Amino acid sequence: MNINKFQIELLQWYELNHRQLPWRLNKDPYRILVSEIMLQQTRVETVIPYYERFMNWFPTVKDFAEAEEEKILKSWEGLGYYSRVRNLHSAIKEVSEFYEGKIPNTKEDISKLKGIGPYTAGAVLSIAYDKPEPAVDGNVMRVYSRIFKIQEDIAKPATRKIFEKKVHDTISNEDPSTFNQALMELGALICTPTSPKCLICPINDQCQAFIEGIQDQLPIKTKMKKGKTIHYVSVVVENENGELLIQKRASKGLLAGLWEFPNYEIKESETQISTQLILDFEEQYNGKLIDIKPIGTVKHKFSHLTWEVQVFSAQVLQNVKEGLWVSEKELATYTLPIPVQKMYELYVYHK
Repeated sequence: MNINKFQIELLQWYELNHRQLPWRLNKDPYRILVSEIMLQQTRVETVIPYYERFMNWFPTVKDFAEAEEEKILKSWEGLGYYSRVRNLHSAIKEVSEFYEGKIPNTKEDISKLKGIGPYTAGAVLSIAYDKPEPAVDGNVMRVYSRIFKIQEDIAKPATRKIFEKKVHDTISNEDPSTFNQALMELGALICTPTSPKCLICPINDQCQAFIEGIQDQLPIKTKMKKGKTIHYVSVVVENENGELLIQKRASKGLLAGLWEFPNYEIKESETQISTQLILDFEEQYNGKLIDIKPIGTVKHKFSHLTWEVQVFSAQVLQNVKEGLWVSEKELATYTLPIPVQKMYELYVYHK
């Protein structure tokens, strides 16, 4: 490969074709770090409105470091993977306390921050600080697997080292910021997972996979095992004042600290709310359920498992001893995970 030609053609293509994205307005390391954390496992189109709201709420390191967890979770509501924002908050508090509010500009220091892995460290160091550090994500591995015909399984953690070295050997030392962004952009717009647009690719004359006609066979990636499905019943309970009952999830585990409606795990074969579940509710909450109605099913897939929830609405005869009663207006101020938002939408539709 002619590395100089590769760099020039890639950078020229990016200059003419890159998308105007809000985190590309400047090289503020804080803004770039937030965008990289948000973009993990999430599409650019989805991230943009969340990113703009987040930066409006927390425009500086100081603002975010001092923010309350409830507001932080609310800012992330709907993005999922809430451990990302918790880790980001911890990292920014470390930055505020130990680095005078400035995102570290060395690989050693930035890698010490909570939740900052090799990709995020490389992205911030290269994009914000113009350091020739590789930033290898799925897009970059796909691009390089085709250009260099790398036939290693990208699902294996050890394979990342191969790609990091290859990027390190080919990165533009004069403009590493634009180079890494160009690689990511090429993977997002041209060198896509399926039906890559090889004929308009700026570096197709140097892509071994395209030359050999095997671009659709790369990258090699083993399929993940299918996660298990857990079945629940969830009840949207309303009192005589029109308030709804919500409860906070445990402080650890899936969707930790977020809010939900009362729910119970059931067997797959149970499609109706059972007498036992009603008794369990009445015992736990000290409130008698009446007018119980099925209002639909919510299915939500996480990275490692799937929830299938039979959703019911019900009235309660007296206030309960646990949980929290909120009006529908107040409900909007609490952080609800996506499956719980879908349950509420069913409730509103059937109301």
